[in-house]
Amino acid sequence: MSIDFVVHEADDSVGVAVVEGIQAGQELTGWVMQENQTITCQVSDPIPIGHKLAIRDLAEGDAVMKYNVDIGRVIKPIKKGEHLHVHNVKTKRW
Repeated sequence: MSIDFVVHEADDSVGVAVVEGIQAGQELTGWVMQENQTITCQVSDPIPIGHKLAIRDLAEGDAVMKYNVDIGRVIKPIKKGEHLHVHNVKTKRW
């Protein structure tokens, strides 16, 4: 089985793409590292390698969790399988 994205902890809300060429509609396999388990997610957007995808629905104002750490705030709703980036997430630093 090939892994398409990684998630660090079960409570994280994002995975990171580790392969190139992810296209909308693909069913991806992710590895949750802390629990050593796999999950699946159908993506609705192309996801560049190294970019994040939502592994659960997120509402405006929700915290984005990665490494079980709050890394930003959702500025518009994000559905499971969508690309997370500067168009829908804002850092809390500024």
